[in-house]
Amino acid sequence: MEFADVVRRRRMVRDYDPDRPVPPEVREQLLEHAIRAPSAGFSQGWAFLVLETAEERHRFWSATTDDAAPDGWLTRMRRAPLLVVPLANKSAYLDRYAEPDKGWTDRDEARWPVPYWDVDAGMAALLMLLTAVDEGLGACFFGVPAERVDAFRSAFGVPAEYRPVGCVSVGYPGAGDRRSPSLRRGRRGVDEVVHRGRW
Repeated sequence: MEFADVVRRRRMVRDYDPDRPVPPEVREQLLEHAIRAPSAGFSQGWAFLVLETAEERHRFWSATTDDAAPDGWLTRMRRAPLLVVPLANKSAYLDRYAEPDKGWTDRDEARWPVPYWDVDAGMAALLMLLTAVDEGLGACFFGVPAERVDAFRSAFGVPAEYRPVGCVSVGYPGAGDRRSPSLRRGRRGVDEVVHRGRW
């Protein structure tokens, strides 16, 4: 598939065929592409928690959602045969930029105009989303609720220095997949968002 087609076809898939697992070679391709994402100072302060057994996925959903009956979105999302949680490690960046070639030995977080540890993990997630499309699968990036992060960490033994920036669900689109109602807003055009030379 041409890259332009991959970009045009990329969308968030919210329902999956539970009877079609993600082939292992595709899973590995997703992860190989994820680690090709840019990272500030080549810090590579990311990690990826891969959940593909029924028990692992159930533990994820139990840790990150409440006990209420699942709504339609959650019911469909729980069918995803593969979940990959990108995690960001701020300390890896602060440590890297305290090295001699960077020289910020005070590790002052105020030097960072934005949290590049999260930005870089997000870019890795985007590469997974694009790879899924290229491989003929669907994927969705969604958040882990802030109030459930501790439960998530506990459920999987995630060290405190790693923070989930979201989760990527992957699988073959299911029969119930439909366009998000949010898309009715329409995609903003280039002329609406691009400012050339000045605002």
